[in-house]
Order: sequence, then structure tokens, then C-alpha cells
Amino acid sequence: MIQRKKKINNIELSHLKDSHLSIQFSLDGFSFCVFNKNTSTFTALYEYTFKELHHTPQKLISNISSVFETEDILKQKFDSISVVHINDLASVVPKALFDEDKLEDYLKFNTKVFAHDYFVYDKIKSHDMVNVYIPYVNVNNFLLDHFEGFDYKHYSTVLIENLLNIYKYSLVPHMFVHVMDTHFEVLVIANKKLQLYNTFTYTTREDFIYYVLFVSEQLKMNPEKFELFLLGNVEKDDALYAIAYQYIRNVKLLENRSKYNFNDTFSEIDKRQHFILFNQH
Repeated sequence: MIQRKKKINNIELSHLKDSHLSIQFSLDGFSFCVFNKNTSTFTALYEYTFKELHHTPQKLISNISSVFETEDILKQKFDSISVVHINDLASVVPKALFDEDKLEDYLKFNTKVFAHDYFVYDKIKSHDMVNVYIPYVNVNNFLLDHFEGFDYKHYSTVLIENLLNIYKYSLVPHMFVHVMDTHFEVLVIANKKLQLYNTFTYTTREDFIYYVLFVSEQLKMNPEKFELFLLGNVEKDDALYAIAYQYIRNVKLLENRSKYNFNDTFSEIDKRQHFILFNQH
């Protein structure tokens, strides 16, 4: 079953020639937003979830195809398009250790790879890192049938790059937790560098706080001193925020620091939940 969770639309279909389309998708969801380049303003946001017992790349294509059939906005021409792949099939590699001929080697020790897998990488700009990952090739091919071309990245590239750009020079260690429905990403930035990036699956709030505290323990971060920023699908009245605040002194929701404008219909919750979508272009 396909469920549309969010629709914000303050544009006319005839006014898209100077706009950028940002798309992101995972096996269980699909979302996109529109950015007007002339006014530097986000003008539309759509979010879908795919409710199924078993999520597969083949079913993903079927679901995305259904979205394209129903949303006229996706049938228009845009000035530029970017696409983000959400999965846990990625590994961050220091630039000094990176070899373009060994992409499979960077992934085979922490994820199951197959002979037919296609390996690519993103350069994380200005931070001497490379993100190696496996994209959903079938989705890329589907999108190429609908658009003349687009740039694509792994979602962790966007997350790491943007948070480092904002917080690299902070004087205190920061842990960032990007929450999604079934998994979350943890980034630690300290001493002007990315100290850790990892993805964890969870079902309960106890799972969540266990991994957060495990990371802090491994990196010898004092829960009384470091700052924990939460973003993604989390708010102050959520169980995840409450349990984090129970064990960590400094817990905050990430504030919007975008250099771009948002139509008035966008809430602060929208900006925090869709941080990656709004920062991928």
C-alpha cells in the first residue's frame, strides 16, 4: 500500500523551468521537493511511505512508478535534478586510503555483496573522504526514462558533508543522530574531523539509547559534556527524545541553518525531518 504522508505545493506546473527537483527514496519510501532558483525558495514537498511486509528493489520500482503516474508535477521539465539513494550499503573511506579499483573491498566486510552489484562512490567535498556505496541501479534506470539526466548521491554523503560544513570548527564534541522509522545514523564531529559515522537499526527506544550510549562509550565521550543533536523523524514530545534526555545532559533538536528560503507553509518540523532532501542540491 502507498500512503502519501505530506503534500505542500505552492507552485503552478507552468512555472518550473527555472526550478530544481530533489528526489530521495528508500525501499520503504519516496519523497521529493521543488526549489525555485530565481527566488532561492523551496516551494513544494511530497512524501510517500510504502507499507508492505517485504520490501524489495523490484517492489520499489512498482511503487515509484505508481507515484509518477499520479503526480503531474513529476511529469514536468526541470532545470536540474538531484537524486539521493537511502540504504545501508555504504562505507566512508579516508581519501588517503582510497583506491578506485577496490570499491568492492570497502563494502564486502560490513555488508553482503553480490557478483552483479554495481559499486560507485561520492567525494565528500573539502573533507578528504570518499563514500563508497551500492545504488539502486534499477531506480536510476527508471528515472533516466523520465528525465534527461540527473546527479545522484548516497544520502549519508549529503548528511556528512552538510553537518561537517556547519560544525567542523565547533569547540565542543557533537553527536548527531538522524532518525528514520526503522534505523538511525550517528555522526560524531570533534577536533575538526568526523570521528565516526554508522547506521543502526532499532525497534524500541531502548535499542535507540543503547546504541547512542555505546558510541559515546567507545569514543570516551562524557554524557555530561558532549552535545547531542537530533534530526529527522523526532520531536521533543517523542519517546526517543525523552530517553535521550534521561541519559545525556545536553540534548537538542537541530535548528534550521539553511541559506535558502522556505515558503511559509513549511514548518520547522518539515525542515528538520527532511534535512537531507533540502540540502542535497
